[in-house]
Amino acid sequence: MSRVSGLSRPFLLGFSAVERAQSLTTGYPPHNIERLRNHGGEDEILRIVLAVAGFAEDDLEVATEEGQLVIRGRQKEEEAPRTYLHRGIAARQFQKTFLLAEGVEILGADLKDGLLSIDLVRREAKPSVRKIAIAGGPRLAAVKQGGAS
Repeated sequence: MSRVSGLSRPFLLGFSAVERAQSLTTGYPPHNIERLRNHGGEDEILRIVLAVAGFAEDDLEVATEEGQLVIRGRQKEEEAPRTYLHRGIAARQFQKTFLLAEGVEILGADLKDGLLSIDLVRREAKPSVRKIAIAGGPRLAAVKQGGAS
């Protein structure tokens, strides 16, 4: 298993700082970030996987807000109260936030076997070159006077 450095995470700008801040407060729920093979395409694909045992699809929300991926979980209250002899499975609400780089899109999310997977893609930027004519002489004078030639 290899660990990816913060500099090679083009999807998540400032991700290392967010990860450090979250680890100081809570690591719940635990998560992985994977780089997926792209099968020859130019776009790069990442997958964020969160361990959300005990959460149903209706208990989870995945959204983008102001350039951030926000994942929230809130379990509904149990209808019948239970008496626990031991309660080791966390049943608390959470919110995880990841800063997204420009051009990153969310492909979708999937909940299977207690794991929430969110796929992201960053489209390969096509270089854009445009030559700008340099105006001078009579044309520039006409623009300054309010007319166009």
